[in-house]
Amino acid sequence: MLRSHKIALNPNKTQAAFFSSHCGYARVAYNAALADFKTGLSADEWHSQMTLRRRFNKIKFQKYEWCKSHSQNAAKNAIINLGDAIRRWHKGQNEFPKFKRKGGKQSYQADNGKGTVKLQGKRLYLPKIGWVKMFEFLKFKGIITRVVISKTAHRWFASVLVKSPDNTKTDKSDVSGFPIIGVDVGIKHLAITSDGRDFENPKALDRYDRKLARLHRGLSRKQFLSKNWYKQKMRIARLYYRISCIREDVQHKTSTNIVRGASKIGIESLNVNGMLKNHRLAKALSDAALSGFLTMLKYKAERRGVEIVEAERWFPSSKLCSACGAVKEDLSLADRVYTCDCSLIIDRDLNAAINLKKVAVSCTETFKTPVERV
Repeated sequence: MLRSHKIALNPNKTQAAFFSSHCGYARVAYNAALADFKTGLSADEWHSQMTLRRRFNKIKFQKYEWCKSHSQNAAKNAIINLGDAIRRWHKGQNEFPKFKRKGGKQSYQADNGKGTVKLQGKRLYLPKIGWVKMFEFLKFKGIITRVVISKTAHRWFASVLVKSPDNTKTDKSDVSGFPIIGVDVGIKHLAITSDGRDFENPKALDRYDRKLARLHRGLSRKQFLSKNWYKQKMRIARLYYRISCIREDVQHKTSTNIVRGASKIGIESLNVNGMLKNHRLAKALSDAALSGFLTMLKYKAERRGVEIVEAERWFPSSKLCSACGAVKEDLSLADRVYTCDCSLIIDRDLNAAINLKKVAVSCTETFKTPVERV
């Protein structure tokens, strides 16, 4: 089983400079190979990924003399990734590859196969760079098959892909003693379960909205591409990174808490793109990142052996009465308390969670097939 762990690095100034330089080398190799492929395509010549690598290797030391001090794995893996993108474009799976711009995301693949990257405790050995300190240990044991170095805001990361035995998934008998629950997600509450537990949405973007606006105003007053402009841009990037960390931390803790106490989970199918068309709710929905939370819930449930039952998209989980089964068509978003003629008065989200639990219990033909276990 392939497992990935993204670990924050603690490089010194020289190593950080080498990281940036290697990312630039990967970008240069990718763009040069893409230009070569487009030239051949216009002349009715289809250059394969191997041909592009050979043609680039013939000219790289003459055209880019500075790359001699760099690991050639960065260029090699960048062209391999380009070959994969071209193959997918040829099959109609994505658009034609585009040139990478200089100010884009910084990343490069550092490995050259198994055994080329070593890891000891909280240290990672990279070709041409040496031992780099890490902030934590690698979670998984096995053979390291890929290492990608990337930068987010001011922080460098190593995404380590490990081939390890699947010993994390428990047997179904281990979770059979837990109850079946339904989970409803929303803006006010990140998640509310059918047993009455509610997990608050951190609203990280809303919390730092005024500070972000102030930083963006400061950026607009700086001279474009000046040193102060880059400093201000980094301040904004660091704040966005902090917002992302707050959001992901709450989502990881919430999803783990829910999965560890359930034998089967009923969730709803969200059309996030359609929901974002409501401009009054688009910002709050983006801040909540509901689709990412449900993805976390799914893969953690699969690892633990917990079955996920996903209701169909048009299932009226909020409008359906959990007591008598009546559907309240005039229920609006402003109605936070569900009131039914059968004398049921209940929180709107809790009512939806109970209905999703019934979906998980029944699992009738009108609902989607449960997620297959890996």
